[in-house]
Amino acid sequence: MNKRIVLWRHGRTEWNVLGRVQGQTDVPLDDEGRRQARVAAPRLADLLPARVISSDLDRARSTAQALVDLVDVELEIDPRLREVSFGEREGMTLKQAWSRWPEEMRGMFENTGLRIPGAETYEEAGERVATALRELADSLDDGETAVVVSHGASIRTGACAFVGLPAGYWQVFSGLSNCASVYLEERYAGPGRTWRIQEWNSWTPPEPVMSDDERDPDLGESGGVG
Repeated sequence: MNKRIVLWRHGRTEWNVLGRVQGQTDVPLDDEGRRQARVAAPRLADLLPARVISSDLDRARSTAQALVDLVDVELEIDPRLREVSFGEREGMTLKQAWSRWPEEMRGMFENTGLRIPGAETYEEAGERVATALRELADSLDDGETAVVVSHGASIRTGACAFVGLPAGYWQVFSGLSNCASVYLEERYAGPGRTWRIQEWNSWTPPEPVMSDDERDPDLGESGGVG
């Protein structure tokens, strides 16, 4: 049986609607965000998560609570799952940030090391989140699922760092919709096991994989045909 980690982005906030960067500013869910969490939570509850871990920011904790209300699991809080810190850019729109810090903004997206005052780089944030995910992965028993409730940029950078993708490739992955998920699963690959990205920006749990590319001993020589 394979381990699975579901990375679940929080519901909508007023700043999401206004296009203002939130980062580690503690912005709460709006009414629509709370509704999104209530709608999405039953689908994740069907996965019977063994653990639910959330960022300590309110918008993530409130989203996680909608799931914890449906399952017999206590909510765990881990500050390492916070959003990327965008420093002095927080509260601004993208246009405002590019107008004020054009070189620093370019440096953030091109991984040059330039940064806005007070901000993390994507690589720093990715390693912060990936460290928490590695510890979680090691703690899970075979067949267990954990749900991690976090934020758009920290999920994207953390998931990519966790599976070992070089930072230069992280920008090819889209941002996440509010209350959408990334599904990570430990699978057999070659002689051993590795973590794979199974679904990205998804509102529904993945279907079973049936493919000649699978090599899971539990499924035989391959997971299926086609």
